[in-house]
Amino acid sequence: MLKIRLDRTGVANKPFYRIVVTDEREKLGGKSLDILGYWQPSKDEIKIDKEKLNAWVKKGAKVTPAVAKLI
Repeated sequence: MLKIRLDRTGVANKPFYRIVVTDEREKLGGKSLDILGYWQPSKDEIKIDKEKLNAWVKKGAKVTPAVAKLI
């Protein structure tokens, strides 16, 4: 099953999250199918490509609760 979830990057105490589409069997930080946007909590900055997001949801990808709060 495909999931739309957060993928943490960045350094210690300065998190940066990518919003990605990945297979739920992949471990965190593993290979993602597509990058839909990002979230930088330190600057409170969010960028999401809504068209890509809707296209993946139509293909059957499930949105995780964390990403649903950001949307």
